[in-house]
Amino acid sequence: MSDDQAPAPEPIMSPGHDTLSVEAREDSYTDTGSTARMAWGARTDVGLVREHNEDSYLVRAPVFAVCDGMGGHAAGEVASSIAVNTIADNAPQHADDILLGAAVEAANVAIINGALNGDGKQGMGCTATCALIEDDRMAIAHVGDSRIYLLHSGTLVRLTHDHSYVEELVEAGEITADEARVHPSRSVITRALGSDPDMYADHFTIGVSIGDRIIMCSDGLSSMVEDSEIEAVAVSSATPQAAANNLVSAALTEGGHDNITVIVIDILDDGSVEQHHQSSRRAFFAGTLVTLVALAILMTLAALFVRHSWFVGVNGTTVGIYQGIHADVFGHPLYSLVETTSVQLTDLPETVAKSLEEGVVVSSEAEAAATVESYRDQIDADKTAAAEAAEKATDGAEASKVTHDETAETSAQAESNPADISKAGGHVKGVRG
Repeated sequence: MSDDQAPAPEPIMSPGHDTLSVEAREDSYTDTGSTARMAWGARTDVGLVREHNEDSYLVRAPVFAVCDGMGGHAAGEVASSIAVNTIADNAPQHADDILLGAAVEAANVAIINGALNGDGKQGMGCTATCALIEDDRMAIAHVGDSRIYLLHSGTLVRLTHDHSYVEELVEAGEITADEARVHPSRSVITRALGSDPDMYADHFTIGVSIGDRIIMCSDGLSSMVEDSEIEAVAVSSATPQAAANNLVSAALTEGGHDNITVIVIDILDDGSVEQHHQSSRRAFFAGTLVTLVALAILMTLAALFVRHSWFVGVNGTTVGIYQGIHADVFGHPLYSLVETTSVQLTDLPETVAKSLEEGVVVSSEAEAAATVESYRDQIDADKTAAAEAAEKATDGAEASKVTHDETAETSAQAESNPADISKAGGHVKGVRG
C-alpha cells in the first residue's frame, strides 16, 4: 500500500446490532487466525457472575474444540485443560469423525486418571465439543451441552444434541426450548467427560461449503441468548472475530451468568475450486495421453503401412524401385530407393513415363521387379518390331530397284534389235521405218 493511500476501514456491525464492547474486559481473551481454507476468531470471558473461568478452547486448525469445566475452583479448569490438550494430541489428520470421537474418549480417560493422580480433584469433569474441518467436510465429536451451530445462507442450524436434563424434557414435550434456557435444572448434564470410564462421544460428519460460518460455544452463550439472536448477530458480523466478540457481548448483555466461550470459523475455500482445477488437469492430461497414444498408434500403423508399401517410379533418367509411399510430410519423403534399373525413361511410351512420375503402386518388391521386367520386355518387343519393320522396308526397296533395272534393260534391247524380241516370242505390229 502506498504512503498516501488510506487504510481500509474496519468492518462494522449492521444497524440495529450494536452490542456491549468487550475489548477492555479483564479475564477476556481472543485468538484470531486464518489459513488458505478458513478464517477464525475466538473469545473466552469469565462472565459477570463467576469468579474464575473454567472453560478451555482449542484452536489448532483444522481442529477446534470448546470444553466447559465442572467441579469448582481448581478442578473444572483442570479438567477442561486436560481435555483440550488430549484432544489436540489425539486428533486425526483428516475429517474422520470416528477417530475424532476416539480422541474425545481418550480425553475422558485422561481426566479420570488425572483425578486419581492428584491433578485436580475427584468429581471434576467437562463437556467437549470438537470439529475437524477438511475441504468440504466437517467431522464432529460431542459430549455434554456445549454446542456447534452452522450458519448456511443466512440460516442458523444447531448441529449438536445437548446431553442434559432439560434437553430430555424438551424432547419429551414437557417444556419448550425457550423454557429450557431458564429452567432451574438447566445446568444438569447427563453425559460428560471425567465421570464414567465407559463414556462415549456422539460423532458424525457433515458437508460444508464456501461462505458457511461455524459457531462453537459453551452454554454460557446458548443459555443466555436465544438461537434467533445468535443467528442475527452471526449474520450481521463481518468477520469471525467480530462475530465471536459480538456474541460474547450479547451474553454479557443478558446477564453473563456463566463463563462464555465462542469460536467462529468461516469457510473460505471448501476445495471445490482446487478439485475443479484438478479435474480439469486430469481431464487435460488424460486427453493429452489419449491423443499421444492415438498418435503413437497412428504413427506405428503408418510406419507399418510405409514399410509394406512399394512403388515403381522415376530415378533420374531411369526407372527405380522404391519402398514406401510416394508422398512427403513436412518436406520429409515417406519412401526410399531400394533398387536401381537400367530401364531408360526415353525407351518407354510417354503414357508409361507419365505414370512413373506419379509412382506406380505395387503390392510387393517382387511385383515391382516384375513390373520393371515387363517394361524391359515391352521395350525389347518394341525394338524388335521396329527392326523387323525397318528390315522389311529395306528388302522392299531393293526388290523394287531390281525390277526397275530389269524393265529398263529389256526396253533398251527392244529398241536396238526388234527381231530379237520377235524371236523371243514378242509381237510387234505396225513397225515402220
